[in-house]
Amino acid sequence: MSVPLVSVIVPNYNYGRSIGLCVEAALTQTYPNIEVVVVDDCSTDDSAAIAAAAGARVVSTGVNSGVAVARNLGAELSSGEILVFLDSDVAMHPDAVAKSVELLDSGQGYGAICGTYEPEPLIRDSLIEEYRSLQQYYLLLKSEGVIDTVHTAILAIPRRVFDEVGPFNPILRHTEDQDYGRRISERYTVLSSLEVRGRHDHDDTVRIVLDKVFARARLAVPLILGRRHLQGGFVTGPRAGASLAAPLTVAALAAPVLWGAAWALLPLALFVLGVWGDLDMYREVRRHRGRLFLGYFVAVNFLVNLTVFAAIGVAGTQWLCSKRFRHLYDPQPRPDAAPVTVGASRG
Repeated sequence: MSVPLVSVIVPNYNYGRSIGLCVEAALTQTYPNIEVVVVDDCSTDDSAAIAAAAGARVVSTGVNSGVAVARNLGAELSSGEILVFLDSDVAMHPDAVAKSVELLDSGQGYGAICGTYEPEPLIRDSLIEEYRSLQQYYLLLKSEGVIDTVHTAILAIPRRVFDEVGPFNPILRHTEDQDYGRRISERYTVLSSLEVRGRHDHDDTVRIVLDKVFARARLAVPLILGRRHLQGGFVTGPRAGASLAAPLTVAALAAPVLWGAAWALLPLALFVLGVWGDLDMYREVRRHRGRLFLGYFVAVNFLVNLTVFAAIGVAGTQWLCSKRFRHLYDPQPRPDAAPVTVGASRG
């Protein structure tokens, strides 16, 4: 009995540091029938050459167009019955594709399978990467099961489902995954599975991490308000309380100056409240890395919570002032993959 061809589609822009590990892991899967297509979005480094040398088929978008266009082009130029979208900074476990196919074929009616991260980064060279790996690992751990979004780091979709739902929206550069999650979950069940795993090479500076957190949190607001329920992650439940406690803690530092020394406990109390909101995550961090690293993790997470709150504040202003922002995720005519000039090479 033949097994369906799986097309592993890897969008890439300047990921020379990790693309070789990504392609190597994709080509050495236990699943026997795989093609790997790297869609290079006009990188300025040598990542396309590295991917080709590692054995991937490499095509180009021709013009830098964003990850959505790269994924769509990869789907168009590939031949697989099942598509696995894989970020170029992720190295899958050897059985990740096999597990994905097994879950899609389980009879549960899944329209997509999302993989998760290991708690350790793919390339260990900075403390902020260690922070981000553990934070993302915890959030994905807690979202195991049926979800109403997608995680595109490892995302397996039958081609028939992709054709029905349509391509990623090429207009969106930061939240195309959240938009796609909304669209696909309206028709199919999406599963986040701990059985499908990989290691992720996270960003290695605090500035880049905070910039990405700000952008994604800000752009998530119109989607969440439009759906009128909370999705999980940074802006829901206890996490929302932790994010709110961070700016309140900073504001409360003025309390003893304004009202006397007796108010000095207020910022401490608010800080403790924020820690309580993320207590389960901090326990997980301590279990993996111990108390010393936990102190660093709490400090960085405080900055992240401040960033999330700032992003929500900016988004709130945009929501009130910009009709375009309010309707950013309104249903549109089926987005076009908008393929551009293609150049192909094979390793």
